[in-house]
Amino acid sequence: MPSLFKIGSYTIFFWSDEEGEPIHVHMAEKRPSPNATKIWLTRGGKCIVAHNKGKIPDNILNKALDIISAHYFIICREWKEHFATDAIIFYC
Repeated sequence: MPSLFKIGSYTIFFWSDEEGEPIHVHMAEKRPSPNATKIWLTRGGKCIVAHNKGKIPDNILNKALDIISAHYFIICREWKEHFATDAIIFYC
């Protein structure tokens, strides 16, 4: 599972076995975890929290969503490279 970048003590990453799902990232404190928060990327360049299993405080999560949105094109490029696809499926 490739780590994309860090936001403070939180790691933003992909799970490697999620090919075919709409584009999204996971966010976990310190290192990737199965209970990580899941964040969808939208066709319009925004983010939507799918679930917050990582129990990230709202103030940190809201800032993280802004940062993830700012990295939208980098995340899309990394998704295509990691999953070896030219097409991206969006949640919405």
